[in-house]
Amino acid sequence: MFDTLASWLVYDLFGLSSGQAFGQALHFFVMDVTKILALLTLVIYVMGLLRAALTPERVREFLRQRSRFSSRVLAVGLGAVTPFCSCSSVPLFIGFVEAGIPLGVTFSFLIASPMINEVAVVILLSVIGWKLTLLYVVTGLVVALMGGYVIERFRPERWVESYVWDIRMGQVVGSNTPQGLMARHQYAWRQVREIVGRIWKFVLIGIGIGALIHGYVPTDFVGRIAGDASPWSVLVAVLVGIPLYSDAVGIIPVAEVLLAKGVPIGTVLAFMMAVAALSLPEMLILRKVVQWPLLSVFAGYLALAFILVGILFNFMRGVI
Repeated sequence: MFDTLASWLVYDLFGLSSGQAFGQALHFFVMDVTKILALLTLVIYVMGLLRAALTPERVREFLRQRSRFSSRVLAVGLGAVTPFCSCSSVPLFIGFVEAGIPLGVTFSFLIASPMINEVAVVILLSVIGWKLTLLYVVTGLVVALMGGYVIERFRPERWVESYVWDIRMGQVVGSNTPQGLMARHQYAWRQVREIVGRIWKFVLIGIGIGALIHGYVPTDFVGRIAGDASPWSVLVAVLVGIPLYSDAVGIIPVAEVLLAKGVPIGTVLAFMMAVAALSLPEMLILRKVVQWPLLSVFAGYLALAFILVGILFNFMRGVI
């Protein structure tokens, strides 16, 4: 449907040729904008109805009384279905600390939340298929789960800013549960306006970059830069992803084109994860609540994990 709409608009209405670089780029842009924004709106609305009673405060209360292992698993699972962005990192971190939730569990949640969520999963399914989507989700969950264990070994409590321990939070956000179908509909629609309003620019930028690569960058050039599947190419992909700032949804169109141009799956996965969970803006936001040593441990673990994930899947690419 979206491909048909884009073809009619670009090739029939505008009269462009599919053999032209501009025609190919514009077709990709129109098709992905309509597809991703439509899916984005639908999935956020449906999940908003289901999540009407789920707030950051309820998340921390849900984790408070669990055992260390079960709370860690639940934190990773909740992080995957609660798309709190990096701007929520500080209040979530403070709320979890005040609730007495171990820092390892907290960091597992903070890793999973921006990197994996149901919106990104649905769009990934429509763009790259279920096998690659499953790879991304499983590796992301493993990275988040192991991250909590690794960070705990460094005794991170000593590197949390002192004011965090003194804060006695009331509520991170309002926790009034919407009552009735109309109230839940209004809540879900507010979620659509808020989340789409926050990330639409990143989606358009990501699709625009993907369209330019798709239409104007030769396949052999991309292959020479990042297509050799070497550890060096994975390292470069992670380093390139760090200064970028995008929601996981916004980077999907770029990943789609890189895969189509022949860039190995491991390199693309490492790049996506770095953009979603290791971006420089998120590190600067977290710096408000943790000191540089803990931030360095957190960022170092993520960078090493993403590089290892990329190398592993590049090595396995013949059987994926």
